[in-house]
Amino acid sequence: MGDAEAAFRLVIADDHPLFRGALREAVAGQFPAAEIAEVGTFDDLHALLEREPDFDLILLDLTMPGARGFSGLIYLRAQYAGVPVVVVSGNEEPAVIRRCLDLGASGFIPKTMGTAAMREAVATVLAGGTATPPDIDLGSGRDSETDAIISRLATLTPQQVRVLMMLAEGRLNKQIAYELGVSEATVKAHVSAILQKLGVESRTQAVIAVSKVEAGLWSTNQA
Repeated sequence: MGDAEAAFRLVIADDHPLFRGALREAVAGQFPAAEIAEVGTFDDLHALLEREPDFDLILLDLTMPGARGFSGLIYLRAQYAGVPVVVVSGNEEPAVIRRCLDLGASGFIPKTMGTAAMREAVATVLAGGTATPPDIDLGSGRDSETDAIISRLATLTPQQVRVLMMLAEGRLNKQIAYELGVSEATVKAHVSAILQKLGVESRTQAVIAVSKVEAGLWSTNQA
């Protein structure tokens, strides 16, 4: 598998250097010739992918700086649909894992997972499969309202996702315009489109809708 192995390019996106190192060691043990990049914030990840979008896999921490909850995953699936994303998190709640998969993740690796299991999960996704923790029931306790919101979030464009991420952080239109390098009129147009697609009437309701999807993520997540 040498040639294919040498071609693999991965990104580990996590704000904990020690865990990045452990994950790098785990991946390198399975694919010693792979090229592995590391970033500690979502902004750094975004900048890296803008320069070099041709990665084979992104290993994404849900709670790194610059990404709130599932927003980073939603953005990556919208902007870089061809690059598989595996979520790495300290939260092992079945509802959280299921929502990651519903939002387009190709797998989920709990931070408590052993090295051998991590390697197997990464190999499964690189081979085109989906990797989830064993012995977890992902089919029970589904919520139709949350499922509907997830479906609507999937219709947002990458730029609309970024605007929604900033709305959730409480930023004003002028701040969003400055960050994205666009006019306030453009931001207002994005906000209007977001409200329409999510089926809500205000910015506050849009943020509440996103928070419903993320319910359960913060109460138990220690990562």
